[in-house]
Amino acid sequence: MSDYQHPYRDSEFVLSQLVGFDALCEAAGLEGINMELATTVIEEAGKLGSGVLAPLNKDGDHKGATISDQAVQQTPGFSEAYQQMVEGGWLSLNAPEDFGGQGLPKVLGTAVNEIWHSANMAFALCPLLSQGAIEALSHHGSEELKNLFLPKLISGEWTGTMNLTEPDAGSDLAAVKSKAIPEGDAYRISGTKIFITWGDHQMTDNIVHLVLARLPDAPAGVKGISLFVVPKFLLDAEGNTTAERNTAFALSLEHKLGIHGSPTCVMEFEGALGYLVGEPHNGLKYMFTMMNDARQGVGLQGLAISERAYQLARQYARDRLQGTRRDGSRIAIIEHPDVRRMLMSMRSTIEAMRALCLMAAAELDHARLVAGDEAALHMARAELYTPIVKGWCTEMSVELTSLGVQVHGGMGFVEETGAAQYFRDARILPIYEGTTGIQALDFIGRKMLSNKGETLAALLADMQETLEQAREADALPDVALANLETAIQLGATTRIFLLENTASEADLAPTTAVNFMMQFGYLTGAWLLVAGAIKARELLAAGNGDPEFLNAKLITARFFLEHMLPRSLSHASTVLSGSASCMELAADQF
Repeated sequence: MSDYQHPYRDSEFVLSQLVGFDALCEAAGLEGINMELATTVIEEAGKLGSGVLAPLNKDGDHKGATISDQAVQQTPGFSEAYQQMVEGGWLSLNAPEDFGGQGLPKVLGTAVNEIWHSANMAFALCPLLSQGAIEALSHHGSEELKNLFLPKLISGEWTGTMNLTEPDAGSDLAAVKSKAIPEGDAYRISGTKIFITWGDHQMTDNIVHLVLARLPDAPAGVKGISLFVVPKFLLDAEGNTTAERNTAFALSLEHKLGIHGSPTCVMEFEGALGYLVGEPHNGLKYMFTMMNDARQGVGLQGLAISERAYQLARQYARDRLQGTRRDGSRIAIIEHPDVRRMLMSMRSTIEAMRALCLMAAAELDHARLVAGDEAALHMARAELYTPIVKGWCTEMSVELTSLGVQVHGGMGFVEETGAAQYFRDARILPIYEGTTGIQALDFIGRKMLSNKGETLAALLADMQETLEQAREADALPDVALANLETAIQLGATTRIFLLENTASEADLAPTTAVNFMMQFGYLTGAWLLVAGAIKARELLAAGNGDPEFLNAKLITARFFLEHMLPRSLSHASTVLSGSASCMELAADQF
């Protein structure tokens, strides 16, 4: 066993009290799927996470993946752990039933995925990429491609990857140069791809690469990119893996700051046989299906690694004695006010992040599973949440894992305690699947300015309604709720300011985007904690639930509103200051 235990009670609280899991399943016509089942699933996943995956986490960090003769060997123990996940059916939770999946709501799969990433983030990246490949093929693949690849991706017999960027491209996918030459019903793919997570390993008998490339007649820019499926090993007429290797190889592994157990490959495609997904030149559109799924997944990683760091810091603070009382007894540092400040900052923010990640996933469930006129509104809310989930949660993960190191003091800076690994692992999260700046531009541009801020206005209206309910229920002290009221008002102010001024000030949106997104990260987290506080008050009044747990929810919500939410005011002030000082220096003055 490991020192990690999943905080399943908080996941269950969010699912039952904020998401309304039973009502969601009933509206979607999912017979037999309810909170009782969800609780069982989460608890069983927690056993696998703490008992199997977490003990391999340090091995992945210390030993990592290796490469020789263009073949990647995963960390010892990873293959056996992966097979346990396959045998348990864990990789098929959310996948479509038509191809062997269990068809469970995404929000339940999200709660389970938190466990995998808390337990062993480097390992869990492998099934995360497979889930993204399943999403892309499910939505855009032909029936032939779905029948060929989805059943084995869903069962876990094969894994998936996402091959986007190249040495000269970075985040600018318009610069992609990989080529796809038609050959009968298939294509020959050539080019080099970099930063390919789990691009090669020996845990399964095939790997399904989704690759962006250009056809010979492709127009320039992003409109000329197509998406292809390229298997590691060629398939026979029945769709089974053969011994014949496709010409898609891992050339090298990146030497990274963290997530050492996850092989990050440079991939070379040397005329590899591939199959077109959907229509030509629509590859970027199709890949965004996979990327948006992955972006919520990476935001969830920020939550997960922060939870793991918090658990380690909390236990160290309980055990570490420093200082002496008047009677000569030693004092555990968890009694020190500043250590309490750090632990409360971690705990309250983690609870806000968890509520946000699960609510974002639930909005996708409402949009996809519950038919009706409300589907478009739920999808718009889910799309609004996605850059906040990815951007805010990952930025916070760097801060919170750093606090985990700080709680340990000097011992946090040495590798033996494990605190440093979580800090190192977290640092990639604001970078991959679109940097914080890219998420912020998406939030301020596609998700706010493009629809004149209507979706954001609806969110602010919901926040105001919750505030009024909290006051009526006396859920939290007035001083805490006053902070929320101020933050909501400033959210409305910055929204109007940007709508009125971005057209005339070209640099305004890109210079203020990150602050605008972070402002709404803190505000959305606070809103959801207040919604949880209302539910906790109701349960306490009715004598339902664990009073200790419910009272703790009230305390963490109050702390967040008093200590963390004021940061949204600072971000709002920065947005309202405009772009002048940011852009005034000439480039050669830096």
